[in-house]
Amino acid sequence: MVLVAATVLTASACNSNRGTSSTGSTSAGVTTATSASSTSSTFGTLASPCGPGSAHGATEQGVTDTSIRIGYGDDRGFSQSPGLDQEMGDAVTALIKWCNDQGGILGRKIVGDDYDAAITQVNTVMQQACKSDFMLVGEGFALDEAAESTRIGCNLAAVPGFTVGPDVANAPEMYQAVPNPVDYLPASVYYEVAKLFPQDVTAFDALHTTLTSATEVSYAKDILAAQAAGWKLANCGVKISYYGEPNYTPFAQKFQACGAKTIYNDLGPGPVLFGMMTANFQLGLKPLYVMETNDYTTQMSSWNTSGIGDNVYVRDAFVPLEEADINPAVAKYVSLVAATGGKVSQLGQQAASSFLLWATEAKACGSTLTRQCMINDLSKVHNWTGGGLHAPTDPGNNTPPQCGMLLKLTGTTFSQYYPSTKGQFDCNPEYLFKIPQSAWGTTLNSDRIATKFLSASVIKPQ
Repeated sequence: MVLVAATVLTASACNSNRGTSSTGSTSAGVTTATSASSTSSTFGTLASPCGPGSAHGATEQGVTDTSIRIGYGDDRGFSQSPGLDQEMGDAVTALIKWCNDQGGILGRKIVGDDYDAAITQVNTVMQQACKSDFMLVGEGFALDEAAESTRIGCNLAAVPGFTVGPDVANAPEMYQAVPNPVDYLPASVYYEVAKLFPQDVTAFDALHTTLTSATEVSYAKDILAAQAAGWKLANCGVKISYYGEPNYTPFAQKFQACGAKTIYNDLGPGPVLFGMMTANFQLGLKPLYVMETNDYTTQMSSWNTSGIGDNVYVRDAFVPLEEADINPAVAKYVSLVAATGGKVSQLGQQAASSFLLWATEAKACGSTLTRQCMINDLSKVHNWTGGGLHAPTDPGNNTPPQCGMLLKLTGTTFSQYYPSTKGQFDCNPEYLFKIPQSAWGTTLNSDRIATKFLSASVIKPQ
């Protein structure tokens, strides 16, 4: 559900360059300083958007002279996978405290509503947020598409940590720190795996589930990108229940029968994924697993005590948590979340970057803090790294990064596998894969905005 060697691409500022810095050494635009700053006035290379001030006015729902009310959250209450994406809510909770400890945003303290959508309650959550919140910030809901009509209907602008549904990924009133639109895909992982493991991509398939049609739309795009990079689809016909199976062996036998050497997966860690991988292992099937960053968690690594997941490779556009010693932004994220007793993961970094993006533009709006002002300013941000948390992205144009790296799980430890130099990204314009219109899963207008929920009342950049 979220993102990530040829020419090293050095990011350059264009139009708005909020959140980046020209100081320090970089790898593809990402800071790799040798020590982490512990001051509150910076977040990596980003000057803190938080602090005292005299901003005032009840300018919008959720905004008063003294406070700004935002909504955020995850699916941690999902019974089949308790704690699902909890790190996202934990990250925003920690950054709200960090910001308020400095005086809020120009003197306005941030009040946060932490929502648990538990997968199936996302529209209920959205209805609640519509009644009180100024914006959604850093949230990540697996079934976000089910609540999109409600969100757009109340003009609840959002800076999410991730999006899933095609009509959310290119939605109006939405800007992500690390975009994942329906018409472009960050495809570095497919080219990197093809280069590093050419024999393993001669027969691949995806681990399909019964969750929703939206996830199948996402899979279709990943398969197209993999094939463009030279992967050969085996079509094993495996689709497991998102809620679990009593016996995974028959599905493992399908993978075995079709000769799958590589399995692509975006199902998060938990009993369902672990059950499938264990069944493969028990049949002697040891494929190369290519996974999304929602599997880069301690839940995944701590499970791998028997080495079943030693062939897991994760795509990433973020500096790994294990490299906090050389990256001040990562160190800051880890320390802030630890201080509030939360869990850290790459999804948490995504939520943190989106919060910082939101806070930076909220400060810029000052006493004119409205959703219109936020959308105006967010649309002009074209070079964003979250202070060095990740490779450069273009939130204003909803364009994902052209850079990535591979992480590998060995035993109970994740580490950077490629490129071999810590903190460095593999960048190439080829990695920005243009998805054919037939695979978008929605209709876009000339501004690349999904048209399904558009209305005359939608707030557009001015």
